Amino acid sequence: MGRSLAERGAAVLLVLGLAQSLAGCGAIDAVGKDLFGAPPGEGIPGHVEGFLGAVVADEPRAVLAGREVLSGGGTAADAAVATAFALTVTYPSRAGLGGGGACLAFAAGKDGINAGVPEAVLFPPVAAGGGGDRPSAVPMLARGLFALHARYGKRPFETLISPGEQLARFGVPVSRAFARDLALVAGPLGGDPGARAVFLRNGRPLAEGDNLVQGDLGGTLAQIRTAGVGDMYQGALARKLVDGTPRAGGAMSAASLRGALPQIVPPLTIRGPGSVSIAFFPPPVDGGLAAAGAYLALQSDAASIDAASAQAIGLAARYRQGALTLGADPAAILGQSPPLANLPPLPASTAFATLDRDGNAVVCALTMDNLFGTGRMAPTTGMLMAASPAAVPPPLLTAALAWNPNVLAFRAAVGGSGQSSAPVATAFALAQALADRGRTPQPMASPVPDPGRANVIECNRLLPSEEGSCAWATDPRGAGLAIGSN
Repeated sequence: MGRSLAERGAAVLLVLGLAQSLAGCGAIDAVGKDLFGAPPGEGIPGHVEGFLGAVVADEPRAVLAGREVLSGGGTAADAAVATAFALTVTYPSRAGLGGGGACLAFAAGKDGINAGVPEAVLFPPVAAGGGGDRPSAVPMLARGLFALHARYGKRPFETLISPGEQLARFGVPVSRAFARDLALVAGPLGGDPGARAVFLRNGRPLAEGDNLVQGDLGGTLAQIRTAGVGDMYQGALARKLVDGTPRAGGAMSAASLRGALPQIVPPLTIRGPGSVSIAFFPPPVDGGLAAAGAYLALQSDAASIDAASAQAIGLAARYRQGALTLGADPAAILGQSPPLANLPPLPASTAFATLDRDGNAVVCALTMDNLFGTGRMAPTTGMLMAASPAAVPPPLLTAALAWNPNVLAFRAAVGGSGQSSAPVATAFALAQALADRGRTPQPMASPVPDPGRANVIECNRLLPSEEGSCAWATDPRGAGLAIGSN
């Protein structure tokens, strides 16, 4: 039989009194909100009601970390930072503190950052110099994410590191995406004591669902969280990298760490259909040049996938040969028909995108310049070192962000991967998104060309004009996740 109203009221008073005796007025507020249905405070998941935005990435648990930040009221950049740090734990084959990448960021409206025009944040791995049998890159990811957050973030930076730190310390089930990569290189990876202790069990690689615990990496993330990103480049953590990298087969100087700075620069921009403009990564991240060329080729002939791919590879090859330099008119270069060319086998990468409730968006591509980088860890850091771009060809990092410059509103974001197919994958998915003007958006209605993969967020009537006007998708042939709310 139910309790009377008086009994229920007494119970509420008892709970509030107990909260006051234990933790003071702050606890009363928290209990009151829980009892009477008020939304949680900013920074706590559940704070945002209604349209939330979305996160799309190749590894599901990193997506959930970003989604929780959006739910707490964070910006797209906040969610991107949390997603990226989580990926260093859940998808270390393609994203790591030892690696780098690039992002496109957009803040909607005339009062937005950069007056509502996208910017590129570039932090690709750079050669550390020195010798060794496994030349490594300078770690760029932490500084790149800090630069993105300093310009576009709102939540405290250290809180965005915490989800990844907790996943590293307490463990996370191995995802299907990571298990696939691990199975490919388990033999060579087992040659490094640090990597073997983390990624193999009884001489066999961890399988999907196994618990992946990375205590040293959790400690490194905690040090970045408490001491700041600068500690990794000119503090105690920097000294640990300088001393430990030679034991991982590479070399790292204090000067190379201090001098490793990200760039915030204008993107490579072209006109899209109607009132849409499209931003790509600018060189030296030449995957943007390749993706822009592929997109223009598809606009000329939507059915000619081979021609679009050849255009992308030709542009990238000519740029890497020094035959192309971007001037004031990138369209003049993109409109050229470069001779057929080939690139050597390229490293793996991963891409993700975020969108918040205000129409701000970020799309990033990350890499270790090789699957698992050098395959070796800097001792006691839990960090796999990225391969030096002086020793292996750099990847074609690709992403695109489309917006309407007339109303300064988001239209679509696409991140692509798949080695040399990444540019045409990005271009193909983008072309579909921008052609999608139906009542219900259908991102990636057709799969992008193999072996490329893509992640997409689109708002086909800008953001959000009505219920269901935005949608998101991860490549169905992968093992990622697309999540959000309309």
